[in-house]
Amino acid sequence: MYKNYSEFIKEFDKVLELLFSSQKKYIKCKKGCSGCCSKGEYPFSQAEFAYLTYGYINLPDEIKKIVQNNVKNIIKEKAENKNERFEYTCPFLINNECCVYEYRGIVCRTFGVCYYDDKEGYVRLPDCVFDGLNYSEFFDKETNILNIKDVPMVNLRIDRVLDSELAKKYNISCGEIRPLIDWIAEK
Repeated sequence: MYKNYSEFIKEFDKVLELLFSSQKKYIKCKKGCSGCCSKGEYPFSQAEFAYLTYGYINLPDEIKKIVQNNVKNIIKEKAENKNERFEYTCPFLINNECCVYEYRGIVCRTFGVCYYDDKEGYVRLPDCVFDGLNYSEFFDKETNILNIKDVPMVNLRIDRVLDSELAKKYNISCGEIRPLIDWIAEK
């Protein structure tokens, strides 16, 4: 499974590289920008979580301890959460950098770019548009209209990506999708 998923991710990253390149005039992402990792649910499939686990296993012990402490704090916060939706900082975010970057999930890889969600029937924008970052110069907050003509007509939802022809090529299946912290808490 690891080898197939690893090869799938290499090819998927090439697709994303082209997509981000075609959208570069709208994107302000740069190293150290971690807003997308600071508040979210981070949906992961079981295959993605297994791949992420490989990255975690290879971390230095001192980094693992930081991640473990982050997880412990998130689980405590989640237990105290009274809202239906629980958003948190990714436990792998350390000093504004992902400590398992090579092994990050699809949602992490696609953060920052807009795309057309054919299942829901609208353009999904990165949350940072509201912080004056990606696409913000072309987005009218009052009307919720994105004023660009070149919205990528590819759906980057995890379920769509993992049910794509590319995923089938590598025998990858979507499986259950849950928030990252739920996969971690189960271990």
